[in-house]
Amino acid sequence: MLLDLLLPRWCVVCARGGSQLCSSCRDALPGLTPPLCELCGAPTAWPVARCRECSGRRLAFASARAAVPYDDDVRRLVRMWKERGLRHLDDAFADVVAGRLARPDADVVTFVPPDAWRSRQRGHRPAERLARALAERWGMACEPLLERAAGAGRRQSSLTRRERLRNPAFTATAKDGRIVLVDDVYTTGATAHAAARALHATVHVVTFARTVRRA
Repeated sequence: MLLDLLLPRWCVVCARGGSQLCSSCRDALPGLTPPLCELCGAPTAWPVARCRECSGRRLAFASARAAVPYDDDVRRLVRMWKERGLRHLDDAFADVVAGRLARPDADVVTFVPPDAWRSRQRGHRPAERLARALAERWGMACEPLLERAAGAGRRQSSLTRRERLRNPAFTATAKDGRIVLVDDVYTTGATAHAAARALHATVHVVTFARTVRRA
């Protein structure tokens, strides 16, 4: 394409030309290997239905899975994608997710909408872009089923873990069926829980990365 000739793409990791994340660097990203918590997808010492991270919590989603751990290198990639305008990284991230996670048994893909302030600041909607790229790879429809509720509260990045569990709020335009809910990073599960609760459906959460807490 003409735009690619005028604005060539370089791998943000190794500076090789051709794409913003070359296949070699993409394949070298760390993985989340079993055993994993059956519910939230956290790495565990042995297979469990619920782990220390989600035990005792009423989570509204049926499962959560991520493609990579949210370590320092992945955090830098996500920041470039979300905050520095490297929008084509969503295609590379979608390739990683689709290559490492099985296609969920669901009817439609949706995404966690950003708050209005973040959306204006970034000029794009990262989770939506990732969701649409994944839907294309999985041969599924992608629909905007969620909206931020009016007065939903403060931005997640400014909150403690306890506050995150209480802050997010969404309204939904569809409340049945089996839904894949896409977001960029799974941190505490609070956002995924709030979105799934609004949907009132069987929700399978899929994210590019997730925070891994060490014992």
